[in-house]
Amino acid sequence: MGANPYIHIPKESWPNWTWYAIECVVLIVISFAVAVKTANSIEGLTPEVHNYLITGIVGVFFLIWYIGIRGLILKKKILKNSYEN
Repeated sequence: MGANPYIHIPKESWPNWTWYAIECVVLIVISFAVAVKTANSIEGLTPEVHNYLITGIVGVFFLIWYIGIRGLILKKKILKNSYEN
């Protein structure tokens, strides 16, 4: 008995780039929420400095996530599938 050619395989039908888009949106939301809470906790800032502080904190989140965590930690050989070539 042969395999059904019309079977749905989610891995092959779900576009891979959407996972990166979802990850980026989640990172933006979390980093912006933390940046706003942190900037609002510091009193005596002018609006310009407040905006620069929020932008800097969001930028640090991106650097830490994409270079530090994703680039160095999640790319280790021990985390890769041993069946891949």
